[in-house]
Amino acid sequence: MRTLKSLMLVSILLLTVCVTAQDKKDRKIMNDAKKAKKTLLKADSALERFFENSAGYVLFPNVGKGGFIIGGASGNGVLYEEGQSVGMANLKKLNVGFQAGGQAIIEIIFFETQVDLERFKEGKFEFAAEASAVALKSGIAANAKYKDGVAVFALPKAGLMADASVGGQKFGYKPF
Repeated sequence: MRTLKSLMLVSILLLTVCVTAQDKKDRKIMNDAKKAKKTLLKADSALERFFENSAGYVLFPNVGKGGFIIGGASGNGVLYEEGQSVGMANLKKLNVGFQAGGQAIIEIIFFETQVDLERFKEGKFEFAAEASAVALKSGIAANAKYKDGVAVFALPKAGLMADASVGGQKFGYKPF
C-alpha cells in the first residue's frame, strides 16, 4: 500500500512538472505572439482588416527557416478565434530544391471562413507545394486577397535566405 501511494505521488509530481514546463513554454509563445501582432501592424496597418474580418488566424512569432539544397522550417504559434486564443499550433516543413541561408520570420495565416478555420483545427490543412506567403511591406496588405480560404503573410526578422515559399508546410494543433 505504501509503495502504491509513493508511486502515485511521484506520478502526480512528474505530471505537474511536465504541465508547468509546457505552460511556461506556451506562455512565452503567447507573449511573443502578442508582440509579433504589434510588429505586423506596425509594418503594415492594412492588416487590421484581416484581424477584424477573418474567422480566425494562427500566428507563428518565430519561424526558423534554413537550408542548403535540403532545407526546413519549424515554429510554434497560437490559434485565435474571435480575437481569443483557443490553442497552440506548430508548423514543420522539409523540402529539397534551390535554397541557401537561414532566416527568422513572423508568419501569420488568416482563415476567411469558419469552415477554413475548422479544417485547420481538424488537422486537414497544409499548403500545396507551390504556395507562398506575401512578404509584408508597408501598404502591401491593402490589396491582398484570400486564396483558397486563407491569406498568408510573412515578415522577415533576421537573416537572409533565397526562399519565400510556404508550400509543403504541415501543421499541428492542440486546443486549450
